[in-house]
Amino acid sequence: MAMYQQPQHLRQHTHHYNQPLSTQVVKATTAATIGGSLMLLSGLTLVATVIGLVIATPVMVIFSPVLVPAAITLLLLIGGFLTSGGLGATAAFVLFWMYRYTAGKHPIGADQIDYARHKLANAAYEVKEKAQHLGHESVNTIQGS
Repeated sequence: MAMYQQPQHLRQHTHHYNQPLSTQVVKATTAATIGGSLMLLSGLTLVATVIGLVIATPVMVIFSPVLVPAAITLLLLIGGFLTSGGLGATAAFVLFWMYRYTAGKHPIGADQIDYARHKLANAAYEVKEKAQHLGHESVNTIQGS
């Protein structure tokens, strides 16, 4: 009679239970040591941040009439340069795309532009035909009256 075989994915999960006790103790000790060290570093960082804030607060209050306008000016300058750079890069890309399109090199999106141009041309032609038809009808009704 065939014995029951545990599926592979269940055997993988129970593998660590079959390890010797010493290996499990070493793993737990290592995890606790690393976790404790990281918690200690986290606490020291928090204490250093609070001490730095306590020391820096009076300095910031004293120099705030100078620092606040300077920070606002700096933010405006950085924002202006980033905006200028972004718009310049966009303009360069658009010019490059237009050059490739007019040179017949078929850039990305050229099919959609051609399709939209074709639809606009058809709509303009239909409006022109409709206007001519209505114009002829109005002339005929005026002459017939």
